[in-house]
Amino acid sequence: MGKTAFIFPGQGSQYVGMGKDFYENSDTAKSVFEMAAKCSGVDVCRLCFEENDDLNITEYTQIAMLADEAAILRTIEEAGYRPDAAAGLSLGEYGALLAAGILSYEDAFSLIRKRGIYMQEAYPEGGGMSAVIGAENDLIEKICKETAEETGKVVSVANYNCPGQIVITGSIDAVTKAGEALSAAGAKRVIPLKVSGPFHSALLKTASDKLAKALEEVNLNEAKVPYITNVTADYVNDISLVKGLLADQVCSSVRWQQSMERFFADGFDTFVEIGPGKTLAGFMKRMNKEARVINVDKFEDLEKLKEL
Repeated sequence: MGKTAFIFPGQGSQYVGMGKDFYENSDTAKSVFEMAAKCSGVDVCRLCFEENDDLNITEYTQIAMLADEAAILRTIEEAGYRPDAAAGLSLGEYGALLAAGILSYEDAFSLIRKRGIYMQEAYPEGGGMSAVIGAENDLIEKICKETAEETGKVVSVANYNCPGQIVITGSIDAVTKAGEALSAAGAKRVIPLKVSGPFHSALLKTASDKLAKALEEVNLNEAKVPYITNVTADYVNDISLVKGLLADQVCSSVRWQQSMERFFADGFDTFVEIGPGKTLAGFMKRMNKEARVINVDKFEDLEKLKEL
């Protein structure tokens, strides 16, 4: 018998209208959106449901995404579905911590609001990120290292998403130069991303430090189910390590591909992607064509869970 993991997407999957039908059709989901607004001081419903320019600004994107993911998660749990483990990409890791029972909803909303602000403010110069398509991990790591040494500026791997899709991050000059070197070395495409900061790089150390301080105030619960962290791509068996990992995650690589490979090795064959879009399902197809992914984004998607 295979195992099921709940997985949660990160920034970039958001869209206006996400979660609206859950809000309208489920009192449980509605109460979660209201709790997110109360804990964060942000009008989350306006942010998620109405046309606005804030949804794609990091400090707002993160609370909007987590509110949606949390509302869907709680609705799924109320219907009686539980995972065997959980993982989330970048901010999605907070969804995984909710699924694992490690963080309370109130603390998660408060933390993610702070995380968004800290990340937005950490590097006012802007920084850059680019998706590198069709190049080996070793080549990308080598060129990032060489470019950083040549320029004296930061450029490193932000996300190992899936085979053939890696995101690099750092100062704009260094990211551009590394991108040119990667294209010359045979990468199929290098696509600059529309982001407001060099996320998951050493340039976000101040955000990491501030988040570490905010985490000191938070109480963690023992995990009800295992979860895999982005930083190590492994299960966190010692609850006392969670806070340090969440702080480190802001300025270190997201090892998503390696996290999923860990699940495959442990017999996981079904993945429920909770939240907006189908980004993680797309990555999964590149990693394991046998894996089954059920996306729960709209209220009607709950019907799909009957297949579990």
